Amino acid sequence: MIKLPLGVDIDNLIEDLRIFSWEAAEILLFYSKMIKDSNQKKDIIKNNDDQEPVTLADLKVNELIVKRIKEKYKNINWAILSEEFVKIKNDCRNTDAEWLWIIDPLDGTKDFIQGTKNYAMHLALNYKQKPILGVVLIPERDELWISYGDKLFCENRKGLRKKINISDNNKLKDMTLVTSKNHRNKILKELIYKINFKKIIVMGSIGCKVASIVRGESDIYISLSLPGQSSPKDWDFASPEAILRAAGGAITTLDNEELIYNSKNFEHPGIIIASNNKKNHRSLCNQVKEIVKINNIYPL
Repeated sequence: MIKLPLGVDIDNLIEDLRIFSWEAAEILLFYSKMIKDSNQKKDIIKNNDDQEPVTLADLKVNELIVKRIKEKYKNINWAILSEEFVKIKNDCRNTDAEWLWIIDPLDGTKDFIQGTKNYAMHLALNYKQKPILGVVLIPERDELWISYGDKLFCENRKGLRKKINISDNNKLKDMTLVTSKNHRNKILKELIYKINFKKIIVMGSIGCKVASIVRGESDIYISLSLPGQSSPKDWDFASPEAILRAAGGAITTLDNEELIYNSKNFEHPGIIIASNNKKNHRSLCNQVKEIVKINNIYPL
């Protein structure tokens, strides 16, 4: 287990993260109710970008988490990378720090605006560009997932722990795919059709998708970004990766290579696969890659 920075106790840190996260849940639920009112919706959405919307909920949760970390750990030598810093301020300072917090205050903003309830808060602590601690908060399900190394737990607002029930399905044809609601494209649809999964679940937020895998409701998630178009970023994948790996799953590129964080523009292009079993993950990647190659679906 990697040791945390001097002066940081893991038990105290996790307790603080629990408190911070449930505070964030209150903010997200508050604005989730408000945004359903068409008269208030325009005041909550803070930009006109349909592809990368920003809401008041994003900004308020971002402000809360950054403030809490800085207040509680003012003397600790770690940096903070937030999606909102990059989108609003174009601020990427200290992203090469050895210890780096990565925040997505509202993953699944489109779903949040649409009222689907499939949105989450992501918070990860990266050490040397790898996530070692992850937080995925899903307010509408009253779920808080926290992992550190290979340890993982899920609790509700009252502190009651929920069962982790990741499935052991290991064949593509027997698997349930969880896929995007707002980020699907024709190429991904063709790949899904060719694989012919047993079942398909559609939802927003990568954190929500990964949580569905850890609950055992789904088995696999595939992200496919078209060349030259936008791709998921570090803040989309860091905390879900930490959660999934702690549960015994895996998330890699199609070539079974680990995700590289803090790369150019923080992007994760191409085909990314998240699955329920790290022992079987390489085989799944190879099977998907073969289907892609045979059907000439995507440039390899």
